[in-house]
Amino acid sequence: MSRASFIASMRHAVVVAAMASLGTASAVAQATSAAAPPAAPQAATAIPREEIAAFAKVHLAVAQARDSIQLQLAQPGNKKPEAQKQLQEKLYAQVAEILHHAGMTQQDFDRKTYLVSTDAPTRLAFDTVIAQLTGQPTPGQVMATAATARPAAAAAVAVPAGPVGVHIGHVVNGFSDTPNGQGLLPTAMAEARVAIQHAGLAARNTSSLDAMRLHAGHVINALDPSIVPTGPGLGYGVKKAATGVATHIELAAKTTGASPNVVSHSVHIATSARNTVQRADQIVALAKQIQAATSASDAASLVSQMVSQCDQLMAGADANGDGRITWEAGEGGLQQVQQHVNLMLAAETKAPE
Repeated sequence: MSRASFIASMRHAVVVAAMASLGTASAVAQATSAAAPPAAPQAATAIPREEIAAFAKVHLAVAQARDSIQLQLAQPGNKKPEAQKQLQEKLYAQVAEILHHAGMTQQDFDRKTYLVSTDAPTRLAFDTVIAQLTGQPTPGQVMATAATARPAAAAAVAVPAGPVGVHIGHVVNGFSDTPNGQGLLPTAMAEARVAIQHAGLAARNTSSLDAMRLHAGHVINALDPSIVPTGPGLGYGVKKAATGVATHIELAAKTTGASPNVVSHSVHIATSARNTVQRADQIVALAKQIQAATSASDAASLVSQMVSQCDQLMAGADANGDGRITWEAGEGGLQQVQQHVNLMLAAETKAPE
């Protein structure tokens, strides 16, 4: 099979699966209508509400395709430039096919993405649809509602008993000051996805200095809202959440009764989390340069760097060029944090009580 045929067959399979799993646009609209309180007044949105429902379906299909490719990009066997290029081409083809099947142009998709990111009533309506489709609160919807609040008991990850488990629970299940009370790691990953999304949006319109500046601000908001307090993020920030992950996993390791397994993996988790904090600071500095740029050409060269560094928030980076990404200093990102949390918890469940 030729490379072109392979890509075509793969993209068609992904499109069919993604679109089918999300249901029809009419079903989405019905779910949104059923979820909305009949007597509640609705603010005017920048996009008609029936179009928001259809757009949410396409948005999730595109996000599903991107998540799949980003996971493949982070795999050690795919770190060669040729493999990276092939996977990027595969993603572009999949997104184009999803938009084609939805009867939507790239320009229309970008316009609606921009409106959802910048208009508060439109964002609220969009997040309501997303919550109905996924059952989970999403970036941009900070306040919990009866429809979107995460039931902690139902979704909680099993952690060791006692004080050790309390700190691990702060990482994976819930923390007092996070949006919706979710865990520090899920919060960090949600904010990182917002940063990745808006870095990508900046890269799609490099002829517009204003657009690049706008999305650079949105990236900062998702990384550190103490600098840019308003935007599409959760209002917590990757930096604060990742710092909290490192702090609480180290507290777990220092607690009396912590197993050697917890102590060992805490090093891996904390190191990758602190890598993420450092990357967040680097991206904020880069985004500030974009905001200060005086020409689109100057900003565009910085935007390409911002896209790459934002991707590393999740995937990490092969700092030593050995073809793989580990938890070590300068390499691991939030995916490596999640990986070692999973390894730690899996070993704890097998350990004798």
